[in-house]
Amino acid sequence: MTHDTQVAGRLRAGLGFALLSASSFGLSGPLARGLMDAGWSSAAAVAVRVLLAAVVLVPIAVVQLRGRWHLLRRTAPLITAYGLVAVAGCQLAFFNAVAHMEVGVALLVEYTAPVAVVGWLWLRHGQRPTRLTVLGGVLGLVGLLLVLDVVSGARASAVGVLWALAAMVGAAVYFVLNARDAEGLPGTVLAAGGLLLGGVVLVAAGAVGIVPFAVSAAPVGFDGFTVAWWLPVLALGVVTAALAYVTGIAATRRLGSRLASFVALTEVVLALVFAWLLLGEAPGLVQLAGGVLILGGVVAVRLGEPRS
Repeated sequence: MTHDTQVAGRLRAGLGFALLSASSFGLSGPLARGLMDAGWSSAAAVAVRVLLAAVVLVPIAVVQLRGRWHLLRRTAPLITAYGLVAVAGCQLAFFNAVAHMEVGVALLVEYTAPVAVVGWLWLRHGQRPTRLTVLGGVLGLVGLLLVLDVVSGARASAVGVLWALAAMVGAAVYFVLNARDAEGLPGTVLAAGGLLLGGVVLVAAGAVGIVPFAVSAAPVGFDGFTVAWWLPVLALGVVTAALAYVTGIAATRRLGSRLASFVALTEVVLALVFAWLLLGEAPGLVQLAGGVLILGGVVAVRLGEPRS
């Protein structure tokens, strides 16, 4: 009974962290669109976002390390992969996709990542998905199609689709690496190291001209109101990066990469809510029905998870 109580508590905490992370990530697309419309390049928006998050998290990470600097040496490959692929690569690819297509369509392509996670766990670790997991995947993908209303003529470009597929790979890597509790490395340390490395790489890429790097102090316009440029930048760094990554790691270490990746599909619904509030893109009844299917898919995947 004690074990069951601990497992239930771990599940509740994991779901809470996952929903908080999804809410935080869901705000990033509409904020980034506002900045790019005001003259920011996608690379600059990502770099400032992740570096500001690193500034917030590094002091906390130093305290959590408690002088155990050897953990950084032992987990350097993990932190490097996290920073280059799960942080810099994924976010840069997503923002580039948003620059060429609607936020919803880019999210649809990126959030086929749970399918990639299921396939990876099956091929690499022999974790064959159950029928409920497959059912949950189908419900989730159908829900995505309805939520994002792709069938009603949403615009998509070949370049945007390629960038969104790259973001999908980065998102799948994000969930797989989040679940690794290597050498007892605290989640905040993993997030801080990955964000710092990813931000430095993006700034370097912009400095040598690999990616366009432009910032602007012009006011940022949203639906019906305008704010100073630093407000969405601050929100991108503190809320959609620092908070989102730390809670995402905490969630995946409690739920596992498969279930956490499906719970993260709720980010799409929340992103549409934020796009409605900030960009004036109001969801319809079909999209609301899609949200219900996504939630049903998450429940099915949870029921299909092997019991501890």
